[in-house]
Amino acid sequence: MFYPKRQLFVTWTAALLAGCVLHFLYGWWPNAVTALFSPANESLWEHVKLVFWPLLGAALVLNRDRPGGMRPWLLVLPLMCVLMLALGWLYHIALGGEAMWVDIAIYALVMTLGFWLSTRFSGPFKGIKWVLPILAVLALALLIGWFTLYPPAGLLFRDLAAVGSWLPLPC
Repeated sequence: MFYPKRQLFVTWTAALLAGCVLHFLYGWWPNAVTALFSPANESLWEHVKLVFWPLLGAALVLNRDRPGGMRPWLLVLPLMCVLMLALGWLYHIALGGEAMWVDIAIYALVMTLGFWLSTRFSGPFKGIKWVLPILAVLALALLIGWFTLYPPAGLLFRDLAAVGSWLPLPC
């Protein structure tokens, strides 16, 4: 799929800024609705929202009036959320990192990679296999909502700002 470079750059910049605003939205207006779109705490899972919603919004903006244009974005979106979790786990849990600039760099890297990968695919996108990314994005949106309202126990859902991020290493 072809996108004008200027439109792609402006949308990428807007998506990055939207994620930055979303990071603080719940702090400004703490309620159940803003918690669905904004991290309610500093857990790794909650930060998936910073990738999910801006990337989905960018895909909708870039692909209006483009039949089938959303499909590559919907394929990449869950992968970028998993990558965000994996890099966050590696940095915060395995390495015990707490530097904010690294978090920002990880976020910018994941968003940039999401935009780049989404623009590398081209059609035709037909058949049942292209229903799977749609189902994956819907399932991820439902999981985001469920785990926001009913967070399970576990390191992935624990507020790392409150408890620290080091995993005990076996000796």
